[in-house]
Amino acid sequence: MQNPNSETTLHFLDYVRILRIRWPFIVLVFITVVLTAAIVTYLTPKEYASTAKVEIRQGDFLMRIFSRGQDMSPSFGPQRGDPRFLTTQFEIIQTKEVLYPVIQQLNLVEKWAGEGVSNISEAYNYLRYKMQVRDLRNTDLIQITVFSTSPELAANIANAIADQYRKVRIQQVEEWVNRSLVNLQAEVEKQRAEVQRLRDRAAAIREKYGIIDLNPDQIVSAQQPANQVYLSIEETVTQERLRVASLRSRYQQLTTLSDQDILRSLATLQIDDPTLLKLFPQMQEVQAEEARLLNAGLGPNHPTIRSLRGARAEIQRQIDMQLSALRNTLASQLKIAEESLRGLENELQAAKAEHQGNKSATVEYIEAKAAYIQALQLLEAAEERLSSERMQLTMPQSPAIVWEQAEPSPYPARPRVLLNMSLGILLGLMLGIGTAFFMEYLDTSVKTLEEVENELGLPVLAVIPRNMKLLPKTRGLDVDSEAYRILRTNVEFNRKNPDANVFTIVSGGAGEGKSTTIANLAFTFAQGGYNTLIIDGDLRRPAQHKIFNIENDVGLADYLNEDRPLEEVIKHSNVHDNLYIMASGHQPSDVVALLSSQSMDALLSEVKKRFDVIFIDSPPILGVSDASVLSSLADLTIIVVQHRRFPRSMLVRVKNAILNVGGTILGVVLNNVDIRHDQTYEYYTNYYKYYSKPGRGSTTSKPSPARSSTISSQQTHPELVSRSKSQVNDFEY
Repeated sequence: MQNPNSETTLHFLDYVRILRIRWPFIVLVFITVVLTAAIVTYLTPKEYASTAKVEIRQGDFLMRIFSRGQDMSPSFGPQRGDPRFLTTQFEIIQTKEVLYPVIQQLNLVEKWAGEGVSNISEAYNYLRYKMQVRDLRNTDLIQITVFSTSPELAANIANAIADQYRKVRIQQVEEWVNRSLVNLQAEVEKQRAEVQRLRDRAAAIREKYGIIDLNPDQIVSAQQPANQVYLSIEETVTQERLRVASLRSRYQQLTTLSDQDILRSLATLQIDDPTLLKLFPQMQEVQAEEARLLNAGLGPNHPTIRSLRGARAEIQRQIDMQLSALRNTLASQLKIAEESLRGLENELQAAKAEHQGNKSATVEYIEAKAAYIQALQLLEAAEERLSSERMQLTMPQSPAIVWEQAEPSPYPARPRVLLNMSLGILLGLMLGIGTAFFMEYLDTSVKTLEEVENELGLPVLAVIPRNMKLLPKTRGLDVDSEAYRILRTNVEFNRKNPDANVFTIVSGGAGEGKSTTIANLAFTFAQGGYNTLIIDGDLRRPAQHKIFNIENDVGLADYLNEDRPLEEVIKHSNVHDNLYIMASGHQPSDVVALLSSQSMDALLSEVKKRFDVIFIDSPPILGVSDASVLSSLADLTIIVVQHRRFPRSMLVRVKNAILNVGGTILGVVLNNVDIRHDQTYEYYTNYYKYYSKPGRGSTTSKPSPARSSTISSQQTHPELVSRSKSQVNDFEY
């Protein structure tokens, strides 16, 4: 049964493989970023932080000022508990009105001249950059923190800012208090003038008609008992008028003021509605929580924010309903009071008509006296209000209190070494790993067998690990030879015609291990009992004579140009009895013409009769046309592809170059695979583990005896051509 998690496991192993392959680059990026963070941290000037704590109060005396309709300052406009209040104070602390005096007091322009500050405006901007203002949660305290390279200067600036802010607050409050007292005094003087006017009018009527009133400042007169009923009615009408006026005033206020203004002035408007008194604090708490979460970084569409907004909307709906009901109730009361007043006024008019005949003077006096007494009562109320306000407003007020003075810090606050290095380590790891995966994504080279087979449609004959040794130099007594024995076996099994014994091995570019692969594979064939010949067809950059340490004084080019004897250009390898080498010889002027000549065809026809296997080394097929000529002459072509070097598209070009000249491709050798990192190839190279098991035979066992290696023009090898594959396997481990 297939493991459902196999795909996930494969992906995880791929990630691990990428990390193992790219670990030097990851380490390099990591070290670079960490060193950069360390250097920046080291070079950053050390700054000391000093903090002053200030309590900000929004007193009830200010609420009374606002409730009387006085001009409100933007600084203290919000209701107590409004989260905008502290935010507003943060901005006030950083205004020029507060910071300019501090800059001038401490002469910061000169002190910061070495840091590029030349005027007070630049000093202001620099100071704002060097200071932080924040609140302490669930308190009315504000922290003013200043950073500076001098701990004493940081403390002095923080204390100066706190003190200047306190002075500005006190000055503003005093201005508002004085303005309020002036307005109240004007109201009292105006009412006093009105009382004097009404008193003079009542006295003139009294003098005109000779009315004797022992109590001119009281409603009831002992001299006029007959008018007590009328005066009683008039007093009732007056009281009702006052009540109607009060109701009308309240109703007008409720209809003209906004809902927010009404809520802020519940006490002033004498609205004792328990529902509103309960809902309004709830609204304030919801608004404060919403503002706090938004300031904490939550977005407007966060579920908690949306929930708070829903709660706020519900509370607002209830408040709106309650205010609407309150207005309706007050309107009904006003209507009833007005109707009652009209009834009393009608009654008063009737009483007045009854006594109009002989008491017109008394009525006139009573009206004047009533108006005077009413105005006098209003004056007394205004004077009492002025006295009370003067007493309360002139009491010492502390809108801002400095609770904690800033002190010089013994340790620097910036740069934060631990934080910077932690961020450097984290960023280095993230950047290194991310860049490694990005490089892997951009890398289009051959990485797996499947990529080779999918791109070319050809079998992979063998996987050659990295750092393979030259088998001719080790005499094949090494575990590395097993990879080439596997290649030899696959070559034998994949060629369909036993007579197809001329192989050329090509690659797309230089340095893919083509010449080494030919040398090791030919040596392995020789170990297997095959008479093997290596022809160095790379006439431009020959390599086989260097591998086998033989002279390159005569070779293929000399044979084709000068018609040298075959025995003269073929040399014994000195590493195995069955292995012979034909070096490249002297480099000709026209390599392609020489390789395309009839002599080359005749040479191959001759060596096919004398040797069991012939390998032709060729230059890169995409670099020069020599390899294409050799591919067309050889029976079979093997492509060597270096692992993780060239793009996959290059493989298709190599294949097409061979097919276009009529060559036959046997398969692909995937060379230079780092099996330590690319563990997907461990099953193709597990002979290392096999040979490392205790009790197994040594890899130094002697190969089978070599066949006769004498080269002569009369040699024929029909028995070698018909060698069965089972006989070849006798030499395999």
